[in-house]
Amino acid sequence: MVKVDLSVFGKTPEGKDVHLLKLVNSKGFEVHLMSYGAAIVKILAPDRNGKNADVVLGFDDLQGFIDRNQYFAVSCGRVANRIAKGTFSVDGTEYHLAINNGPNSLHGGLVGFDKKVFDTEVLADGVRFRYVSVDGEEGYPGEVTLDASYRLTEDNQLDLVYRATSTKATPINIANHSYFNLQGQGVGDILGHVLEVNASHYLPVDQTQIPTGELVAVSGTPFDFTSAHPIGDRLKEVDGGGEPGYDHNFCLKREMSDELRFCARMTDPSSGRCMEIHTTQPGVQLYTANFLNGSVAGKGGVCYKQHSAACLETQNYPDAINQKSFPDSVLRSGAEYCQRTVYKFSVAS
Repeated sequence: MVKVDLSVFGKTPEGKDVHLLKLVNSKGFEVHLMSYGAAIVKILAPDRNGKNADVVLGFDDLQGFIDRNQYFAVSCGRVANRIAKGTFSVDGTEYHLAINNGPNSLHGGLVGFDKKVFDTEVLADGVRFRYVSVDGEEGYPGEVTLDASYRLTEDNQLDLVYRATSTKATPINIANHSYFNLQGQGVGDILGHVLEVNASHYLPVDQTQIPTGELVAVSGTPFDFTSAHPIGDRLKEVDGGGEPGYDHNFCLKREMSDELRFCARMTDPSSGRCMEIHTTQPGVQLYTANFLNGSVAGKGGVCYKQHSAACLETQNYPDAINQKSFPDSVLRSGAEYCQRTVYKFSVAS
């Protein structure tokens, strides 16, 4: 049985209450969530000796998330990842977005879903967050209603479902941006984490991190994680936007687009903690915290350094709205957007 506790985490500068939800199953596995950005605040996972550690980077209080936002564990949207030059067209109408990442638009703009306070509905085994994005918000067409539902199971699975509808045709791509360190947040780096990704191709990018449009086979490249190996093995060979590291989309092997399927598995050999991800999404963005440089003090005052975490962001391909060979990213009136991602935590034998 999952216990759900609701409290107030703090208030925004505008005076809105932000809710904190604490989910605990009968094994003592804990997940903390908040209504600001429909975000994960904490995941307490056991190691091979039964010792719990928080495996998600973030802050001890709400003000930390507001003041020093690095997209830590938030829900990004209306379109996660990048849109080239902040411009796209839908049904012959051109739209222009705020430019907030070099020459491009990133994670929904200046005030994306990550900075919004969602309504909260407590469920028997979790929570449903809801946000209504007005027509024209951040330059996007249509009023979008987004539900983000988190549920915890007795076998230490966190089940995340995003559902959305829109009054007009609009691009949409929602992703959770958790930074994971399975040793425990603030402990060392993730270069020794062993990673497997169910992808035979990846998307190469230009100098501004926009995909070139090619799907390139991972075989024989530093992007080959079809067999599990440490993330750091060839990381320094990869340009992650001006710093060494990964910030690339992997094209997941797919059978049916709406089926939940294996995406990735990451294991920390030192603690034995393992996280396995299944998703309905066509891609996963691997980001190895290339731009954390020790200037951000997180939980417990720990300064987060380069490669101190890895993000595995399940999503559509970046810039899909401008690249017709990529999976369709347009949500039309009368249709429903739905994506599901399951994070399963265990201990490696």
